[in-house]
Formats: sequence, structure tokens, C-alpha cells
Amino acid sequence: MGNNGKRLFQYAWHYKRPILLALLLLALAIAAELVGPFLAKRMIDTNIMGIEKPWYQTQSEERYAVSYEGSWYKRADHWLDSETKGREVRVLQSGRKYYFVDAAGVPDKGVREFDNDNGRLTVTAEDGRSQQFPADQLSRGETYGFFKPEFRSIFTLAGIYVGLLLVGAALAYGQRYLLQVSANRIVRKMRNDVFRHIQELPVQYFDNLPAGKVVARVTNDTEAIRELYVSVLANFFSGIIYMTAIIGALFILDETLALIALPLLPILYLWIVVYRKFASRFNHVIRSRLSDINGMINESIQGMPIIQVFRREKETMSEFHVMNDEYFKYQNKLLTLNSVTSHNLVNVFRNVIFLLVIWMFAGGSLSAAVSVGVLYAFIDYMNRMMQPIVGIVNQLSNLEVARVSAERVFALLDEPGVQVSEERMKRYTGNVAFEDVSFGYKAGEDVLKNISFQAKQGETVALVGHTGSGKSSILNLLFRFYDVDRGSITIDGIDARELTKQQLREHMGIVLQDPFLFTGTIASNVSLDDPSITRDKVEQALRDVGAYDMFMQLPGGLDEPVIEKGSTLSAGQRQLISFARALAFDPAILILDEATASIDTETEAIIQQALDVLKRGRTTFVIAHRLSTIRAADQILVLDRGRIVERGNHDALMETGGKYYAMYQLQQGGVVAIGA
Repeated sequence: MGNNGKRLFQYAWHYKRPILLALLLLALAIAAELVGPFLAKRMIDTNIMGIEKPWYQTQSEERYAVSYEGSWYKRADHWLDSETKGREVRVLQSGRKYYFVDAAGVPDKGVREFDNDNGRLTVTAEDGRSQQFPADQLSRGETYGFFKPEFRSIFTLAGIYVGLLLVGAALAYGQRYLLQVSANRIVRKMRNDVFRHIQELPVQYFDNLPAGKVVARVTNDTEAIRELYVSVLANFFSGIIYMTAIIGALFILDETLALIALPLLPILYLWIVVYRKFASRFNHVIRSRLSDINGMINESIQGMPIIQVFRREKETMSEFHVMNDEYFKYQNKLLTLNSVTSHNLVNVFRNVIFLLVIWMFAGGSLSAAVSVGVLYAFIDYMNRMMQPIVGIVNQLSNLEVARVSAERVFALLDEPGVQVSEERMKRYTGNVAFEDVSFGYKAGEDVLKNISFQAKQGETVALVGHTGSGKSSILNLLFRFYDVDRGSITIDGIDARELTKQQLREHMGIVLQDPFLFTGTIASNVSLDDPSITRDKVEQALRDVGAYDMFMQLPGGLDEPVIEKGSTLSAGQRQLISFARALAFDPAILILDEATASIDTETEAIIQQALDVLKRGRTTFVIAHRLSTIRAADQILVLDRGRIVERGNHDALMETGGKYYAMYQLQQGGVVAIGA
């Protein structure tokens, strides 16, 4: 995770300003929120419990003075050092009543009891000794009078408390908004990078990885990483800042209580380590199975006609059930782990600490050093500390999902690719030469052996041979989907490897046996939305291949919608669009890969007429199993097991009486037999 963590950080660093501002707002929000317990402590200890502090008689009415039975009294904390104090009195609580004690030296601690008969208050200390003092029970109005001087302070503190809550809420909103916007921008950049890199990957990469798995990495895995920035990091950052601030506040409040709470931090760390150990293993399997499921769904949808025709529905469902059941099993394992290590365990730790502190306070070991207000603030802070801990614990599962997803995304980004070049080059003439070319898809297993030939501008070169003889491999090398192992390929005398792949392919066109159409319209599939291909060029290309009138009869004409792969069009219509596309881009080198194999006889006649227009001035390579379609080729190369065994035009090869002659006679004989 170290390297992946660094790369995730680098992605975040692109948007450091809003993220750092969000963290600053978070720190301010936490500071605003943590002032609250200190204000509550002051209200309890000073404004409410402070009534039991000593009161001194004053000569006249003044601020903070309280009138009782014709005399004025002011609390000890409202006197200035320079002022002369009168006699000391106390206002003490016993049960739910308050009493006026006209005496000095009354103990602050001890059990209090009031005797109505003799009007005396008895205070019994922990050692059992008791003292009696003259006391009068205060009425509700008289008690209210002694509290009244503190009301202004209480209302002011309460107003500040509410104001801080509102400020904290506004800051928290700003922090969340900035963090989520930044996360969305980060993931947008990551998805762009991943998709851009997919365009740069060599074709052979996609031979080994199903499309559904690639899709899962671009969508599902990047979405999991988005959760990392939005939820996980927000909770972890806020949790760390929050807990650090609370521990600091506890030390300011009371060191003993802070030391009691401190063990929570190593427990939390140990908790995270143990959780990640198990969750990482589960999440690897979960993400892998999800990717497999996506791949199988994608494959099943594409192959649905085959599945249904060959009645493979049950077998396909069975394979899917196996994957889905394993995914379900590991999801349940992760769910069990999350349940065992959930926030309920946090509440157990919190309640244990509360019981310990209350027991120590009630037992007297803390009561001498800790006031009621301090105890309240401690409990408040501990409750607040549980929130970030719960937030961190609840995000551990998302952290592991994001970690595994990041591994998968970066593994894709680390696949070696070739950067898409923006360089343009002039249209080359199209003189192609293969010079002693050997190539194998696997090391030591050559599929092409010492291939040499030349194709000049305007010539048509046909490649024929049995399946696996190497015809498609020659075209793969020409397009530089793969590079030669030995020998060289030159275009107009320039080694193909000296050109970028984009420069090389800029003036090449291809028509496949099963042409690929994109979602859009007929016109957009011809132009591929290239701004240099105007509407006029599109129409002219369709006219040249004899398809314009056919498509204009459709309801939408050339703007007729084309859905994925052009499944609503016939094979012949798709092939005509592919021919028009090649013509519109005006390539110097044209490749026809079984271009007429799936075309009906009537459509083939239209295409054959268009081929003369299409080939004019271009170097054309044709792969064809129907040898009747290549009789007019300037050069026919007969391949067998990766070698050129015969070469020449149709008439010359027929005279030779070799492999080509045998193949041609076999096909003609087959046609005759069928016709008979």
C-alpha cells in the first residue's frame, strides 16, 4: 500500500488548495465545538454550583449584591481584593432545599441534614465528626434571588455556546463541500487517466483481459477510490484532529482524567491493525469476483444468440451462480468481521471508562480534586471522542475496499503503453516492403518465418492460405499492433519503427470481416466524428460504394440512429458503412480483411464495383478465402505455416499448378457440386 498510498496522495495533491482549506475549516469547526464543554463547566461550577461559595455582607445595594432580611450580601468571587468584606454567610443545599447559614467556617464537604425543630444544619464529615450551624430554609423566591446575579452570565455563555454550534455547523458544511468537490475532481482525473491509458495499451493486452474486467476498473474501482477521499479520509482526518484536540482539552481540564482516557488510542490502533489483516484478504477476493462477474455478464450479453441457440442457458447460469456464491460468501465473512469490530465495541470501552470514573468519584478518590462541572465536561468530551472513533471504525471496510481498488487501478496504469502522439505527417505514397521478417506471439514460437515481399503504390496484394498460416499476423505487424522480432518493415523506405504508431496509422484504412459500428448515426460512423470529414465527404463516400440510395430510404436517412455494434442493420449494410468509412479517410494503404466473406451475392456485386474506386491509387492488402474475389490482384502471396510458398498473379499461379491451383480448383469444384 506504501507506493499506492503515495500515488493516491499525488492525485490528491493536484487539488491541494481546496483540500487544505477543507482541513483548516475542519480544524476550526472542531475548535468551535470543543469550546462547548468548557462553557458548560463554567456554567455548572461558577454560575450554578457557585451559590455555595462564601457570601459576605456589604453595606449597600450594588452589582451582584443580593438582599436578604434587610441586609445585602455579595458572593466571594465578585469581591475585589481592595474591598473590605463584612461578615461571612453561606447558602448550602441539603436534599432539594437551600438554607441560609449565618456562620463562618462551614465545611464544603460532608453529609448535610437540617433539623426543623431547632433550626440547625448538621454537617457530618467522612471521619464521622459532625458540626452544627444555625440555618434558615430559603423559599423558592429567596433562592431565586441568590441565583439572579448569575443569570446574565448564564445567558451570555448559552448564547456563545449556541453561536459556536452554528459556526461549527457552517464550517463543517464548507469542509464537507470542499472535500467532496475535490474528491470528485480527483476521481474525474483518475478516470480520464485510466481511459487515456487504455487507448495507449497494445492490442495484445486486451487479448488476455475480458472487456468487463477493464470496465470494472474504470467504473467500480475508481468509484471505491472516490469513497476513500470523500468518506474515509474525511473521517480519518477529522477523527485524528478531533481526538488530538480532545486529549489536549482533557489534560487542560484534569490530568488524572486524561490519563484514564489515554489507553483508548493504542486500543484503537491495535483494533485497526487486526481488522485490516483480515479485511484485506476478504476484499481482494470480493473485488476480484466482482470483476469476474462483470466480465461474464459482458460476455454473456455479447454471446446471447449463441447461448440461446445452443441451449446453454442452464450451464451459463450455473457458472454465474458459482462466481456469485463465492462473492456472497466473502461478503458475509466481511460482514461478520464488521459486526464483531463494530461501534458497539466502542460503546463498551466508553461505558467501562464511565463506570471507572463514576466509581472513583463516588468513592471519594476523585471527588476532592474534581468538581461536578469537570466531571460533566469529561463525560461530554468522552462522548464526543466516541464519535470520531466510531467514524474511523465504520470506515475501515471502505478503506480496505479503496486500497484493493487502488491496487487494481494502478496495476492497469502500470501496464506498458505507448503515448498517443499528436504529430502529423504528410500522406505517404504507400510503398510497403517486408524484408526477412520473422515474428512470434510467444518467445521461440514463430508464426511468420523469413517473410519478404514488396507492394508498390496502387498495387493490390492478396494473402491466401489455410487458417493459421499467418495472413492476419502480417497485417498485425503492418499496423504495428505488434513489432517484428527479426527483420524490418518499411513504408516508402522508412522503417515503420521509426514512426509513431499514430503517424503510421494516420494514412491506413481497414475493412474487417465483421465491421465494428459505434453508437451514433450512419453519418457519424462514416466520419467517426472527425472534423476533417465533412458531411459532403460522407455523402460522396456512400455514393462511391453504392450505398447512398439504400440508406436514404431509411426513416432517418444518414441520420438514422445506430445502436451498439449496429445490430439493427444487416451484415451487408454494416459492411457498406465500413467501406464508406475507409474511403472517406482516403488512406494510402488499405487493408481488406475478409471484407466480402459475410456478404450476400447481390451486395457483393455492389461492393466489387466500389472496390475499383476504393483501390485506385492505394496500396491494397486483401485477405480472402473466396479466391474468386482476388483474381484481379497484382500479386498473390500463398502462405503455409508462416512461410510464403508461392507468389505471383492469378494466371501465373494457376499455370504453376501448386497449392493455389489446388485451393482454387477445390473451391470451384465445391461451387459446382452445390450448384448441381
